[in-house]
Amino acid sequence: MAEPITIYKLTILNMLDKVDFPLTNTQISNFFLEQDYTDYFRVQQVLSDLEDASLIHAESTHSNTQYTITAAGKETLGFFKDKITPAIERDTTAFLEKNKLELRSVNSILADYYKTPNQDYAARCQFRVHETNLIDLTLTVKTREQAQAICDNWKKQNEDVYAYLMDLLLK
Repeated sequence: MAEPITIYKLTILNMLDKVDFPLTNTQISNFFLEQDYTDYFRVQQVLSDLEDASLIHAESTHSNTQYTITAAGKETLGFFKDKITPAIERDTTAFLEKNKLELRSVNSILADYYKTPNQDYAARCQFRVHETNLIDLTLTVKTREQAQAICDNWKKQNEDVYAYLMDLLLK
């Protein structure tokens, strides 16, 4: 029987391999916590170990970190996938199926802001499908509050903004 840490690592690799979009730290953690597999801190350690080994890639914003599986991660999973029990495989598949729309939505609509060299703020809003950016819009504003408002509103109104821009620009 494989060590629990090894099983956790393989489970995360398996989850990331089953989806065609990144998963957030929160989403991965929620899976382990909902199943009572382990605690939050152990999940964070496992994610860190996987990233250090270049088996997953992390991309961080102000609000969360998103993970994708690397080629080395896929290869490793291929070698050791038989270590994942049928029960864990069922739990993983059920979690992804139950939450697929929400998981995809959270990981397709991205918004973050940062301070520019000239002390303004840039709000970057993205709408991704798979690994393709359908829209990647950066707006520069004077205050942090304005940048935060743009990011918050993008998450709520991205479809309307995208449709409006497409209508306007394709005339």
